[in-house]
Amino acid sequence: MACTASSPSPATASAKAPPPGAGHGYSHDPYPSTYRPYPGVPTLLTNVTIYDGEGGRIDRGAVLFADGKIVQVGQSIAPPAGATVIDGTGKWVTPGVIDIHSHLGDYPSPGVKALSDGNEATAPVTAEVWAEHSIWPQDPGFSRALANGGVTTLEILPGSANLFGGRSVVLKNVYARTTQGMKFPGAPYGLKMACGENPKRVYGSKGREPSTRMGNIAVDRQTWAKAVEYKRKWDKYEKDGGDPPGRDLAMDTLAGVLAGEILVQNHCYRADEMANVIDMSKEFGYHVTAFHHAVEAYKIADLLKANGICAAVWADWYGFKMESYDGIPENLALLQKEGTCAMIHSDDQNGIQRLNQEVAKAQAAGRRAGIDIPDAVAWEWLSINPARALGIADKTGSLKPGKMADVVLWNGNPLSVYTRPEKVWIDGAMLYDSMNPKLRPVSDFELGQPGMGDVK
Repeated sequence: MACTASSPSPATASAKAPPPGAGHGYSHDPYPSTYRPYPGVPTLLTNVTIYDGEGGRIDRGAVLFADGKIVQVGQSIAPPAGATVIDGTGKWVTPGVIDIHSHLGDYPSPGVKALSDGNEATAPVTAEVWAEHSIWPQDPGFSRALANGGVTTLEILPGSANLFGGRSVVLKNVYARTTQGMKFPGAPYGLKMACGENPKRVYGSKGREPSTRMGNIAVDRQTWAKAVEYKRKWDKYEKDGGDPPGRDLAMDTLAGVLAGEILVQNHCYRADEMANVIDMSKEFGYHVTAFHHAVEAYKIADLLKANGICAAVWADWYGFKMESYDGIPENLALLQKEGTCAMIHSDDQNGIQRLNQEVAKAQAAGRRAGIDIPDAVAWEWLSINPARALGIADKTGSLKPGKMADVVLWNGNPLSVYTRPEKVWIDGAMLYDSMNPKLRPVSDFELGQPGMGDVK
């Protein structure tokens, strides 16, 4: 029998569809963290000097952690049944070191062209690239940073050839077969931006914009204007439904910044350029989380403080190019005196192994200038302050109950050049023990090679 009733036409993509909801037009986390903590045991460290990472000091103190978390910090703690008790007489305990500016994995060792994957230097705007897609987990630098520097968390950024270099990623410094297995769970992405000499030199030498500092800002502004329009279209779609706008991976990242989901980590040296970037951020409605390198940050410490912007700096790098000419070793101390969020960073596969010594150098420079910063306060420069600038201070960066048990036991005063990590725990799991050759991490790349890893 023939059907006489006409069937309704199928819905088309252009039909008004229920909106997917704010932030759900496309996946914002297509490469999720698969990190799982290594197993640990309840551990009590006793008779130690403690820098808690937030400016506090406890002499003859104790730290208890279990189930991957800090349980208690004080002077007298009773060990729970079955806990491992370590007498740390004459030793120091701190939170794990956090390096907010590293290129490990993207510029790994050995430093050969085949492994040079940190700069997509093919266009001044490459916000579409993600540093994690270049990271080589077998980089021996990760284990060096852990064993020699007590580094438990680090941010890997693209290089600074481009105005918009791409996304950065925060890692736990653990061995894993994949980058996703190292990704710090819940940490926001960053956007690496750069101003000054690098972009204008790279693209000026190719006879294209930008070739000047004014060209840098012009390309930045044009790109942000495009991002604002892109976000407006996606916001409308997520509110009203209908046809989704076309995807643009670079604009996805910039829209994430405008929405406050992605943190801007901006390579910038000169004070005047940092001021220009601050004005540009206000023009387009985003916030700069931190200026990196920032050798002239001391000149505008009040401006940085007023705008809630951190400065990630070296202890004493200066003069290696014109924009670093006014770098001074008192930079960190002057920022601290002003009350600005300040921190040390490495930008170097060797420097990351001695950030504790870099802090000591900056502290000593401050004291020579009449700025006396207590040791426990100086430790904030490589613990809670970088944690804040990475959006993970609720999880790590200090020895507070409930936070990740990212802990370093140093064999002496950690601000001494003679001191090294003795033991390092990440999420309560002991991943390095200088007394135990079986707990000295060696990357897959080094296995079987003479002098592999830290087994000499």
